[in-house]
Amino acid sequence: MGNFLQGGVALVYGALRAACNVTIALVFSVAVAVAEPLTVVALGDSLTAGYGLPPEEGLVPQLESWLRDHGADVVVQNAGVSGDTTAGGLARVDWALGPEADALIVTLGGNDMLRGLSPSEVRANLDAILTAADARGLPVLLVAMAAPANFGPDYKAEFDAVYPDLAAAHGALLAPDFFAGFVGAGGSMTDPASYAGWMQADGIHPNAEGVKLVVEGLGPKVLELLAKAGG
Repeated sequence: MGNFLQGGVALVYGALRAACNVTIALVFSVAVAVAEPLTVVALGDSLTAGYGLPPEEGLVPQLESWLRDHGADVVVQNAGVSGDTTAGGLARVDWALGPEADALIVTLGGNDMLRGLSPSEVRANLDAILTAADARGLPVLLVAMAAPANFGPDYKAEFDAVYPDLAAAHGALLAPDFFAGFVGAGGSMTDPASYAGWMQADGIHPNAEGVKLVVEGLGPKVLELLAKAGG
């Protein structure tokens, strides 16, 4: 009888110990999952890549620093390629979105516009990029580029409409203007010369101070994106 009781106690103890180990393992795995930062992929061209700037002064590192300063546990991956068009972005979106990706920022179209490419082509390429993100269940922030008036009113109207149309169609967040931070700092959208102090010598790419303003303009939208991604 004593052996039977001892055996029963041993079985109960073993079961409780096994259950305790499983519980500890589950708690540990959940804690590790919670501790993982969100990963945001920034798909873009030279504006994203940080053209002409030291690595630490480019858009991606400044944006990641701003987000962390505002309480976000996040890693922003630089998937910017200088000179890229929307077609180039589409060609590499699948491998840019690695298994760790939690959200996507798309900043493309500026080079298409500079080359005078058809707005319908821009629309089709961006639509396909957003569709790829949708298939992965990833929230997207689409950052709009605005065509200058010298392309003519018809081109400008057609090009500028691409971004809000696609954001609405895909349920994506929209940043209406990449350079919105310049306006917030006193620049004028109708007077490009007012941006001069925040641009590099080429007049196309922001300098480090300009990137800081861009980040201040985009940052709140990226925080919204992180909230959609579960941050």
